[in-house]
Amino acid sequence: MAKKALVVYFTWTNGNTERIAQALQQALQADLLKITAPDDYHEDYDTVVRQSQEEIRRGYRPRIEPAQADLSAYDIIAIGSPTWWYSVAPPVSTFLETHDFTGKLVVPFTTNGGWPGHAINDIRKACAGATFLPDLAVKFDSTGGSQLVSSPEEINRWIQAVVKAADQQAEG
Repeated sequence: MAKKALVVYFTWTNGNTERIAQALQQALQADLLKITAPDDYHEDYDTVVRQSQEEIRRGYRPRIEPAQADLSAYDIIAIGSPTWWYSVAPPVSTFLETHDFTGKLVVPFTTNGGWPGHAINDIRKACAGATFLPDLAVKFDSTGGSQLVSSPEEINRWIQAVVKAADQQAEG
């Protein structure tokens, strides 16, 4: 029986996380769900950097649009976030804290501008009761731009590893 997959992600101005989410979505033949925080993160890069540092420091959880997917209908849930101050973006934290991942296969992935921090581990901790498929931290340039630094081959190998692991789970 094939596993039903969903790729959930939050992205900021340059859409780096979205690019990775879309590539994974295509390979898994998954549904796609973008996390949106309508009230926040509309400023320039430096302002958002300062804002996110303060929000992460104080554990702020912004309002996000309600998920338009019933997570209980999915076996595999990939979760993508930009790395902000060594952690996941606050809208992703809101999403993680408002859903149950017990019994799910979770694929954490992050994008970063130089240091992946503990964002992958933060996703893992928030998804108590889940089993994890291969994760990846993808590096882009350190100025908030969209220049890919990680090799496309590394990303493709990871995507193929996720697909293979998902297929093995479906068979077993």
